[in-house]
Amino acid sequence: MTLLRELWQALRRMLETLGAVMLFLARMLAYTPKALLRFGLVVQQVYNAGALSLVIIMLCGLFVGMVLGLQGFDLLQRFGSEESLGTAAALGLLKELGPVVTALLFSGRAGTALASEIGLMRATDQLAAMQMMAVDPVRRVCVPRFLGGVIAMPLLAGIFSAIGIFGAQLVGVKLMGVDAGQFWSQMRASVEIEDVMEGVIKSCVFGVACSLIAVYEGFNSQPTAEGVGRATTRTVVISAVVTLILDYMLTAVML
Repeated sequence: MTLLRELWQALRRMLETLGAVMLFLARMLAYTPKALLRFGLVVQQVYNAGALSLVIIMLCGLFVGMVLGLQGFDLLQRFGSEESLGTAAALGLLKELGPVVTALLFSGRAGTALASEIGLMRATDQLAAMQMMAVDPVRRVCVPRFLGGVIAMPLLAGIFSAIGIFGAQLVGVKLMGVDAGQFWSQMRASVEIEDVMEGVIKSCVFGVACSLIAVYEGFNSQPTAEGVGRATTRTVVISAVVTLILDYMLTAVML
């Protein structure tokens, strides 16, 4: 009975948290039209979440593509299909690796920055000061950061995939001797717009999920140094788990 009681309490806490997150998301979506009118704030957050993450996204995209080129060439060579390396690399990056790895890197770089920034504002009573001045901190602080992350994620995923394809081409053509014409022609013949849109949809969903988790954890963190640290840690862990779960669900739906 004790085990069942603990399981029930854990399930209830999870459902309560999920409900609170959904209510928080609905509140931010209600403020979104007005937030878009203050376009400067959104652009600044797109810069903070996207442009400042470009270095790590491009570097990781290059090496992921190079590893994919090596592994793909080794696998396809066993079946005499080395010319299909471009197709394999493009589909793998556009449909899976690009959105997923970008979301994981985003949660580790931009997500933690968002959670710690808002958590620090909570710890130093800046959010309470806004409420005292009749300024809603959700509308002024959370919504622009949420929109910045949502907008930045698909752009980062596209850059990651493009750099990854270049890395696969660099290894396959320059090092492994795959014909460059076959590499690109096979890719153009096999990759369709539906494959690209699958990656775009996934990156948009991951952007909403990762940005929402980061903003929610930071906004609801305990106003202490330990509370901010825990919120930052939860942001990374929960974002990674949710990203992988959503990836499976979206892949199963889109097949």
